Amino acid sequence: MRLSNKVAVITGATSGMGLDTAKLFLKNGAKVVLTGRSQEKLDALKDQLEGEYLLVKADAASLADSKELVKTTVNHFGKIDILFLNAGVFEALPTGQLTEEHFDKIYNINVKGPVFTVNEAAPQINDGGTIIFNTSVSNVKGMPGVSVYGSSKAALRSVVRALATELAPRNIRVNAVSPGPIETPIWGKTNLTEEQVGGFAEGVSGQVPLGRFGKGEEIANTVLFMASDEASYITGTEIPVDGGMAQV
Repeated sequence: MRLSNKVAVITGATSGMGLDTAKLFLKNGAKVVLTGRSQEKLDALKDQLEGEYLLVKADAASLADSKELVKTTVNHFGKIDILFLNAGVFEALPTGQLTEEHFDKIYNINVKGPVFTVNEAAPQINDGGTIIFNTSVSNVKGMPGVSVYGSSKAALRSVVRALATELAPRNIRVNAVSPGPIETPIWGKTNLTEEQVGGFAEGVSGQVPLGRFGKGEEIANTVLFMASDEASYITGTEIPVDGGMAQV
């Protein structure tokens, strides 16, 4: 029970890495707030979760939803100890085909949303709490077609460094987990065709020394470590969980 009585907020938690992390947090004694854009998907989680939790409909790109999320969490649980900014979107477009709509969508969800969620939540996070961002291997790997997506994740990496210094006086640790290719439903939510996804996945997996996609549980285990007292002297950093893709 490494997170006993801790209150954790996880954005984008109706599937994939966010849901896997929520389940693991609950098993370790945390009280968990799970967010998602779809009320239907949130309601479907009730048969999958055990423990003390709260389901909150919130769009990761909406500043109003971020305010309401923090307000609802504090009203229900009285505090926040852990904030995992997991919600994100992946789309690929090569230079020459980029659109303003594509750019704004990715940056609103991947950068603006997390930054302003922290902006609202920071005053409500207990001293000694922790904030964890979900970045990506593509913030350091130059992969074709993901200049906008990769740069959005690089922006978060920069935010981690700044927040780590800002919040250090309150002993609030700020870090990031950087997934490589992970088996997650996000692949079915991209702007790519099934054939393109297959080709992209094949090309990416060939760059992973361990020769496979990772699993959501492997990300969740890392986030649990970062949220626990076992990582009490770690802040401002990014832990890669990428099978060695960006490391060798």
